[in-house]
Amino acid sequence: MKRIAIALCAVSMLSACAEGPSRNVWTGAAAGAILGAGAGTLAGGDDGRNAAIGAAVGAIAGAAAGDYMDKQEAKLRQQTAGTGIGVERQGDQIALTMPSNITFDVDSSTIKPGFYATLNDVATTLVDYPSTAVDVIGHASSDGPDDYNMQLSQRRAVSVQNYLASNGVASVRMRAIGMGETQPIADNSTAEGRSANRRVEIILTPVTQDNAY
Repeated sequence: MKRIAIALCAVSMLSACAEGPSRNVWTGAAAGAILGAGAGTLAGGDDGRNAAIGAAVGAIAGAAAGDYMDKQEAKLRQQTAGTGIGVERQGDQIALTMPSNITFDVDSSTIKPGFYATLNDVATTLVDYPSTAVDVIGHASSDGPDDYNMQLSQRRAVSVQNYLASNGVASVRMRAIGMGETQPIADNSTAEGRSANRRVEIILTPVTQDNAY
């Protein structure tokens, strides 16, 4: 875990590994750079993917990205208020963090019916703001075997991706990946920490004319 943390700091070249509200966003971006071709580049860092999104739904002018993401962030904060979902911002990226206690039962990748309404609202916003890459990232606690946790986190990410697609979010915009227990945000030695580490994140990155063509 120490080697992973050092690598994440080196890749991001930012204060990503410090505690603070931007940590989840840059964790996803840095992880994509480390995983490379084996799992694809996360957080909109793949030029070919950006070009495909731009061709399918259109890219935005680079100078307009901040305002575009400001409006999207405001709408997402309004929709998720009181739901337990965290909304964080770093630069022009937005991260939604969805704890597993409101999204999935233990050891399950089936989305809880009570979470449908919130995901419906999130999907509506993503449809309204199409010029963003959508990375759905599953995470697990340290309970259970490493390989099983990796598979479970992947299945959960895919479940969220498929649900968003069924509600109109273009598949070309989305990528799902499981990170297993490799990116904890809390102490796995406590029940509370393990609960916090079981989560799904959605990272939104604007696709601009600069990075799509």
